[in-house]
Amino acid sequence: MLEVGSSNALFFQTNTTCNNLLRELQKIWVEIGESEAEKDRMLMELEKECLHIYQRKVEEAANSKARLHQSVAAIEAEVASLMAALGMLNINSQIKMDKSSKSLKEKLAAVTPLVEDLRIQKEERMKQFSDLKAQIEKISGEISGYSEYLNKGMISSLTLEEQDLTLRKLNEYQTHLRTLQKEKSDRLNKVLGYVNEVHTLCGVLGVDFSQTVCEVHPSLHRTDHEQSTNISDSTLEGLDNMIQKLKTERRVRFQKLKDVVASLFELWNLMDTPHEERTKFGRVTYVVRSSESNITEPGILSAETIEQVSAEVENLSKLKASKMKELVMKRRSELEDLCRLTHIQPDTSTSAEKSSALIDSGLVEPSELLANIEMEINKIKDEAQSRKDIMDRIDRWLSACEEENWLEEYNLDENRYSAGRGGHVNLKRAERARVTINKIPAMVDNLIKKTLVWEEETHKSFLYDGVRLVNILEDYKLTRKQQEEEKKRYRDQKKRQDLLLTQRESIYGSKPSPRRSSSFRKPSGYSISNGNGSMPPTPRRSSVGTTTPDLLLTPRSYSGHHRQNGYFKEVRRLASTPLNYVAIQKEDTASTTYTSIYSSEPDSPLQG
Repeated sequence: MLEVGSSNALFFQTNTTCNNLLRELQKIWVEIGESEAEKDRMLMELEKECLHIYQRKVEEAANSKARLHQSVAAIEAEVASLMAALGMLNINSQIKMDKSSKSLKEKLAAVTPLVEDLRIQKEERMKQFSDLKAQIEKISGEISGYSEYLNKGMISSLTLEEQDLTLRKLNEYQTHLRTLQKEKSDRLNKVLGYVNEVHTLCGVLGVDFSQTVCEVHPSLHRTDHEQSTNISDSTLEGLDNMIQKLKTERRVRFQKLKDVVASLFELWNLMDTPHEERTKFGRVTYVVRSSESNITEPGILSAETIEQVSAEVENLSKLKASKMKELVMKRRSELEDLCRLTHIQPDTSTSAEKSSALIDSGLVEPSELLANIEMEINKIKDEAQSRKDIMDRIDRWLSACEEENWLEEYNLDENRYSAGRGGHVNLKRAERARVTINKIPAMVDNLIKKTLVWEEETHKSFLYDGVRLVNILEDYKLTRKQQEEEKKRYRDQKKRQDLLLTQRESIYGSKPSPRRSSSFRKPSGYSISNGNGSMPPTPRRSSVGTTTPDLLLTPRSYSGHHRQNGYFKEVRRLASTPLNYVAIQKEDTASTTYTSIYSSEPDSPLQG
């Protein structure tokens, strides 16, 4: 109201001034003597000029109003645009409410600070978006391999995104950034794992690590921090391929080194290499006992290591060639010792004489002969393992025969019942020996059965020092049976002699004087006899290195110098040679003495 009153007062003041001026002008006209027509014309011109000025001022005011309206509309549109871009929708209603109560300049003045504030918020929000976009683009570039189109499209994408600067969009960018950061972290860990594996493999193989990873990407072995580690798919694929390549190389070198070390061990064992020389290669010897994945020692599979071991194998191979004949002879001797222990006939094709002749003639390689001997040794060991049960039974049988031999010698001792030192020990041994001797027939029968089963399973004969064991056992049983029959005939004949002596004593009433026969005992184990009859020898084996045709034969009887044909000759001689009995005196004293010596023994010829 104050402004309207001021305008009216100014209007009235203007009218008063105009009237005063008009009166002064009319006064001047009267003094000049202007005509009424001229006065009217001049008044009309003055009125037109005033009207023109008013019209111009009104137009200027209208234009100013239009400009203000346009400015207000533009700033309101900007506010609306900023609010929409920032996601702030509650200020438009406040602006509409103030339209009716404020002038255009007041409205413009009221909205301007809001626009400035919104512009600042927009700049801050765009900076946030720009930072997020820069990080997203950088990580995306690292993941995709620094693609150029991402860098070129960064500005345009930011310009397009200016219309949506809401918090929702900002959260989307932040979520996307966190996803990319996690993926980058996972990829970086994967790359580092691959790089560590490559480093380990390069260390084992003795390969330059930096050169190897630089073949995949230079950033994997950087010397500064200007370039970040490349984590793209191509880098991961390249590292995986490099690892597979290194593993393949490791597998090849491992097998090569393992073969070389195995050859080295073989040469060491063949040539009896001292421990001091072996320790120089102790670092690689454990390879033959390890798996490929457990090999982690740096440089263990390097080309230099393999070359060193190969050079040592080559040197030992040359030395081996010069000493091959000695090795062949040594292994042949070991083969013969093994055959002697296991009572198996060795292969005569590799005998010491033949092997030496073949090596000297150059017809056969020493390594081939050595390989044949090694095969024969392994074959003998395998066969000895399958014969072990039967050989144990043979040892028990031979031990029983030894006890039988001892008992026979013990029975011929006239002082065996004396109270001398060790007499009671021998008596106990004699009792145990009789129990053992009684088991010999069953032991022989079981041994024959076991041997026949072995022969049926292996489809070959069981040879003991070149002679079939079954034949040995059958001949032993036959010889033992024959001597048992001879013993029985002697006992029957002795009974008749005793009866005849008794009748002569009753008729003549006299007794012949006792006289000891000079052939009462023989070294070979025979017992006494007289001219009218005979007494069979006690079955016993000959001692080592001697042959007695009248004794029972066991494998040890012919295992020395009498083998194969010699053994069968002994058996035939035993069957064809008549038993030689020592004459027994007819005197009662001799009969009494003889009876007292033998009648107390379980195996005595007098025990009917």
